[in-house]
Amino acid sequence: MNENVKIAILSDNRSVEPFESEHGFSIVVKTPDRKILFDTGQFGVIFRNAGKLDIDLDKVDTIVLSHGHYDHSGSVAEVLQENLHSEVYLHSATFLPRYSIREGEAKSVQMALEDREAIITYDESQIHWTFAPRNITSEIGVTGPIPRKTAFEDTGGLFFLDPEGHEPDPIADDQGLWVRTPKGLVVCVGCSHSGIINILNYVLEVSGAEKIHTLIGGFHLANASEERISRTVEALNAFDIKHIIPCHCTGETAIEKIMKESTSTVTVGHAGMVHFI
Repeated sequence: MNENVKIAILSDNRSVEPFESEHGFSIVVKTPDRKILFDTGQFGVIFRNAGKLDIDLDKVDTIVLSHGHYDHSGSVAEVLQENLHSEVYLHSATFLPRYSIREGEAKSVQMALEDREAIITYDESQIHWTFAPRNITSEIGVTGPIPRKTAFEDTGGLFFLDPEGHEPDPIADDQGLWVRTPKGLVVCVGCSHSGIINILNYVLEVSGAEKIHTLIGGFHLANASEERISRTVEALNAFDIKHIIPCHCTGETAIEKIMKESTSTVTVGHAGMVHFI
């Protein structure tokens, strides 16, 4: 069982001095026998913030990508250049061309070419494709694709596999990380494009756990309706989570609602934050 788990936020939309912020997300999850980098942010902020936290990214032994958007995979090439020993967990859809369309304008949001190439040319034996749930250790796992079962959750935006907007992107590669501790599960999510409630239900199913202690990551509710946010908060309360740390794409309105109505302890995440379980 993983005791003394430490989580450090390296990339987030928020930060406090002397740390840097960016539109991105990355955390390091340290257990007694693993040092996991979950997502890699966008512009390389993770290296400077890690240095300020005395975290050596060269010592990371596991890299998990929550999905293939540029703001979660932006430093993959640099990380892999320094971590030839690391195991990498991701879904093959991470490499797909993908677009966000707003006000009729298409913007590419796929992983950068250099980061895709870094993974493709990495030691094949150290790449683990998450087409289904996979265990990293007996006490740590990656969900793989999340079943979409709730009626009120969607991908959280207008995402497509083509710039014309003809083929919606289900973001099938979206996945979460779970770590078992004596206090309950630690659940890490990137953007929750599968819906945060879908993710939590599936994490409990695949892990066999009964309790979630800490939930950290982006919930992608920035553009959500009031109804969806209300139903999400109500559903989150039903899990009886001890500590919720909303980050990145959760959105100000949703964060305010969660802080006001959640039965959990809520701490807004920011680059430089360190959380112990």
